[in-house]
Amino acid sequence: MSIIVASVATLVVMAAVFALILYWASRRFAVEEDPRVAAVTELLPGINCGACGFPGCAGLAQALVEGADRGDTSGLFCPPGGEETMTRIGAFLGVELGGKDIPVAVLRCGGSCEAAPPKFIYEGTRTCRIAHMASMGEGGCPYGCLHYGDCAEACPFDAISMDPVTGLPVVDEEKCTACGVCVEVCPRNLFELTPRGKRGRRVWINCRNTEKGALARKNCAVACIGCGKCVKVCETVTQAITLEHNLAYIDPVKCIACGKCVAECPTGAIAATFTPPALKKKQEALQDS
Repeated sequence: MSIIVASVATLVVMAAVFALILYWASRRFAVEEDPRVAAVTELLPGINCGACGFPGCAGLAQALVEGADRGDTSGLFCPPGGEETMTRIGAFLGVELGGKDIPVAVLRCGGSCEAAPPKFIYEGTRTCRIAHMASMGEGGCPYGCLHYGDCAEACPFDAISMDPVTGLPVVDEEKCTACGVCVEVCPRNLFELTPRGKRGRRVWINCRNTEKGALARKNCAVACIGCGKCVKVCETVTQAITLEHNLAYIDPVKCIACGKCVAECPTGAIAATFTPPALKKKQEALQDS
């Protein structure tokens, strides 16, 4: 009996000692969290998308509180929350926040079912990720959209839908928050976050194919063939277009959306959110002839 009592007493003493050690450690290494961080986190959307550049909403909230204390909140913005959320947070912290243009996701592929008709039937799992690993895609272009809608499934704001006619994803600008999920999920890197542009006017190369012109055009009627005509016409304007690896690229920061390149492109590989005057003239001339 004395052995049992001694054992129990030893365990009780050890438990008490460890409890004291844990109590001391919790007090010694305690991290005091500013209650404002939790409050700001509650004001954020809470989707932890990472579009702000931080791992989650709590990370941005911490940065906002620290930035407010030192008087510098530049570069801190929540795209999904937008101006309304930033205004509420600014009022809570007593600083002015916001004033940042939210980019929009742009699909850089014009390979519709008509422009890039199927050349074979894919019978595997119908997701873009798996189809990309297993084949070039039914249209034959190893760079083009696979039409299976992984981006639409992944978008947390229902800002992307699949057009049943073209087979391509369509971005709803009103719903898009530039969270970047579509950029991450597309196995062919077809989405790009670009500035919305003045009055929503944007121009971009609607192709990612770096193959030589003849081969690219064989699989898609609206592929960029690297002819360089757009580069030449832009040299007299802003020099916003460059040509590398048989593919043109328009710098959205330099581009003034004049639309001259749209009319100059022989394959229709340049897309715009508006009808450029030069293209209207070209279309009218074709109709008259």
